[in-house]
This record gives sequence, C-alpha cells and structure tokens, in this order.
Amino acid sequence: MGLDKHISTFLIVVLSLNSICTVYSLDLDHDEDRDLVENHDHHYSQQEYGTYDFGAHPSYFRPFEGINNFDNSARTMIFRRLAASVKTINVLSFGAKGDGSTDDTKAFENAWEEACSSSENVTFVVPQSRSYLLKPLRFSGPCNSNIIKMEIGGTLIASDDRSDYSEDGRHWLRFDSLENLVVEGGGTIDGNGNVWWQNSCKINKNKPCKDAPTAVTFYKCTELVVKNLKIQNAQQIHVSFERCKRVEASKLVVKAPESSPNTDGIHITATQDIHVSSSTIATGDDCISIVSGSKKVRASDITCGPGHGISIGSLGSGKSEAHVSDVVVNRAKLSGTTNGVRIKTWQGGSGSANNIEFKNIEMDNVKNPIIIDQNYCDQDEPCQDQGTSASTVAIDLQCSKSYPCQGIVLENVNLEDANGGKSDAVCKNVDVQNSGNVSPVCPN
Repeated sequence: MGLDKHISTFLIVVLSLNSICTVYSLDLDHDEDRDLVENHDHHYSQQEYGTYDFGAHPSYFRPFEGINNFDNSARTMIFRRLAASVKTINVLSFGAKGDGSTDDTKAFENAWEEACSSSENVTFVVPQSRSYLLKPLRFSGPCNSNIIKMEIGGTLIASDDRSDYSEDGRHWLRFDSLENLVVEGGGTIDGNGNVWWQNSCKINKNKPCKDAPTAVTFYKCTELVVKNLKIQNAQQIHVSFERCKRVEASKLVVKAPESSPNTDGIHITATQDIHVSSSTIATGDDCISIVSGSKKVRASDITCGPGHGISIGSLGSGKSEAHVSDVVVNRAKLSGTTNGVRIKTWQGGSGSANNIEFKNIEMDNVKNPIIIDQNYCDQDEPCQDQGTSASTVAIDLQCSKSYPCQGIVLENVNLEDANGGKSDAVCKNVDVQNSGNVSPVCPN
C-alpha cells in the first residue's frame, strides 16, 4: 500500500482573546501565579530599541511542568558541577584585541582548542566592555572537558565581508556536538546583517535568492543552557537549535528591524525536550519557528513583536515528510505582528502536526490572530489552491480538501475588531469544537 502524501493536523488551542480585527488583541485567562513572580532583569534602553516597549509585557521565569523536569534537574546538575570548575580561559590571553576592527577569529579558535582539550571543567571568558570582530567560527566537540561555560560579556560582531563566508555560507557561529554546555554572560551577539538584507531577493527582486548565514547555530548539543544574552541583527536566522536534546534557553533578547528578511528569532528543528522562556523577540520574520522533527517543545513567557508571530512550520516543502508533536506555548504576548499563532504546511508534503497547544496568549494589533494554513506558499511562482482572507478574519483555518484538520479545540476565544466592526471566522475542511465563550465562531 502506498504512503498517503499529506500532512495531518491535530491541534488543541486553549486561548482567551479580547481582540482587534485588522488589528487584533487577545487577552487570555489571567494567570494568578504571575502575581507571585518577579520580573526578569533585562535592562535595555528605550533609546537603543526605538519606540517598541519591551517592558509592556515583562517576561517571567519559573520551571515549566511536563518536560522531564529538565529545568529542575539537568540545569541544577550542570551548575553544581560547574561550581567545581578550576580552569579559566580568557580570549585576551590568546591574542584577542577586542577593539571592534581587528580580526579576533584566530584568538577565539586557539582559546577554544585549549578549552575543549582540557580535562578540567572550563570557563571560557569573553571579557565585557570590548567588541570582537569574528569571521565564521566553529566551536566543535566532543570535548574532554565535562562542562564548558562560555561567558560572553562583551560584544561579538560578525564580519560583513561576504567573501569570508565562501566555505560555509550558512553559519557564522556554530556550536557542534557538545554536551553540558552553558552559554551566558549578559553580552551581545551582533550578526551585522545589513549587507545580507540589502542583497536578499526579498528586498531586491533583481538579486538571486541565496542563503544567508544563521547567526548562532547549536547542532547536536545535549544538556544545553543558553541564557541572558542579547542577539541582534542576524544575517538571517538569529538562533537555531538543530538536532539538540534537553535544552533550556531563557532570558534572551532578540532584535532586528521589522523589514529585515528571514530573520527568525528562535528556530527549532529536529530538537526535543527544549524550553524557551522569559525572552523578548522582535524581528522581521517568525519570533519562534518550530519545524520538522521537533517534539516536547515548551515556550513560556514570551514577548513577540514586531514579527510574524509564533509558528509551527512551514512543514512539507518540496513534497518532504515532516512531523512536529507535543508543543505547548504558554503565556505569551504578541504585539504588532502580522500573525499570532500559526500552523503552516506546504501542498504535497506528508507527515503530521499533533498535540499542539497555545494557551494564555495575549495579542494586540495582530493582523491574523489564529491561522492554520495547509496551502502555504512562500515563493514567487504561483501555488495552487491558495486561500484568501479579508481584513476582518480573526480565525483563519484553511485545511486540505483531501485531508481535513481534525481535533481542533477553541476554548474561551474572544477576538474583537479594533474599530468596532464584525470579526469573522473562515473555516474550511476542518473539524472544530468550541469550549466556553468563543467569538467569532466557525460557520456550520
């Protein structure tokens, strides 16, 4: 029997929305536990970030239940073992200048070689109040050190000479095959992406469509902690977790201009047991994108906007097979985004997206609050069976005729037009159940 080529979608949406159409706002059930938790400690100036108010929805951090207790167990274990760290490696000792103009790549490579070959636990120090110009750089494992903590206190700046990326045009900083790695320090990672944006075919249609580097990639890393960093102006994706296991990413600030193309904030692919929390993301593409092979994904206390919202997918491009399962997005605020929460799959693909839950979501000035699109098309050439939506569409569920979406639950959803007009729901080829107060509702 041949394999049916389709992507099936099973979604649980637990939302309460008080919203605005063309501009939607969604306000979910109040979480009383928030009142008992202190704000996180980001202190980024309004001047630095322009008019967007990152403090409008402060993030909160607490362990998220149901992810193998990674926040409580593995993270605690890593930091306890780090307490025994006796070796400090400082990039300045290996010749780094940190003046923002001298190429410090070799100094970082030599420092990493020393750290990775050490038999002791290591703290890899990038001192603050300095700027380090870096070409593409790979921090490769496995290492002899049981644990490496990288303390980025200063600013890492990517080379904007495109010829520096001739050997690997897809990565700038890559952490490869590492276990028990902590990357933190309160510093900044700057992708210096303007030259890449200007040469993007999405900005200049006369340019060929070529991949730009991802600013920070974690590939095949396990027991990974990434926290308290600012990552900005990526050439393309800001942070990508690829084939990783047991990851905590928290207290991150990710920022790029709204007009910057393909600058996803946090990209998760083929990764399991990951918790992204207490982070603020403002980019030109998805704030968080979760794609094929990912499972047991948790995101909580996320501030998103501007950007394209929080997305599952896209899945199934090029008639590929894709699976995403067990995803919970809890306590998020989206402001000024093109989309709210979204599942997007390409025509002709196969696989599944199941056990997806969005809850306690607030939206303000969001054009398309809730979307399932099984006819996704992000290319210049036309795709068949593309859905359309009016500006008043608050809930847009457009599923495949051959393989309808199943098990969709809308609970306590209230979406209102900002101008007092009528909000609509477009629901095609979808099995929807409503729970509590839901407005607008899918037509029978």
